[in-house]
Amino acid sequence: MILVFLLTSGCSTEKNDLSADDTQGIAADVDQISAATISRYREGEIKEYMGSRLDPAVGPADNSINGIQYIDIDAYNLKIDGLVDTETIFDYEDILKLDSYERKITLYCVEGWQATILWKGVLIKDILDLAGIQDQAVTVIFRSEDGYTTSLPLDDIIARELILAYEANGIVLPPEMGYPFIVVAEDKLGYKWARWVTEIRLSDDPSYLGFWEQRGFSNSADIGE
Repeated sequence: MILVFLLTSGCSTEKNDLSADDTQGIAADVDQISAATISRYREGEIKEYMGSRLDPAVGPADNSINGIQYIDIDAYNLKIDGLVDTETIFDYEDILKLDSYERKITLYCVEGWQATILWKGVLIKDILDLAGIQDQAVTVIFRSEDGYTTSLPLDDIIARELILAYEANGIVLPPEMGYPFIVVAEDKLGYKWARWVTEIRLSDDPSYLGFWEQRGFSNSADIGE
């Protein structure tokens, strides 16, 4: 979590230099951070999976471009267009009827924090196949309710079996994390994890730049860049 990261990585004082009062103060801070983290878990949220702790599905702060989006699911549609055989529109229940996959994957934010979460969703490829992928398509562009855009190479989505998630830690995806759907862009930095996805477009442009990519962020967004 971001506060833990700042505490453990931002402190340069060596252990031998700490007084008893300093040690007690740090311990108190850790207790406060732990309490803040615990408070972010939602009712029914799984906190452990296969012997390892899961982080809260809701992050320490909202960093979306236009604030948290609250989707009216009764009016919601997911449009698949661009280089597809048939432009296709799905509602929420249509996507939930597809084969589901569950994976523990860590989200790494460029702000310096990370969160390991158990995601459940459907293969993006399975959605695209229903619309028909044309041969010229090389890039998948994601558009969100708030106007946000980003993209991933089609080959990566297929080879890595990336999912569009609708659950996190065993609960329905909270609005803060993108209800109804978030792109689980495994091994990519957080700005590739599009939230509140309303459109998936296939393109023949391998150099397409999304919102943050147009502002200088790496288009590959690989962890460790």
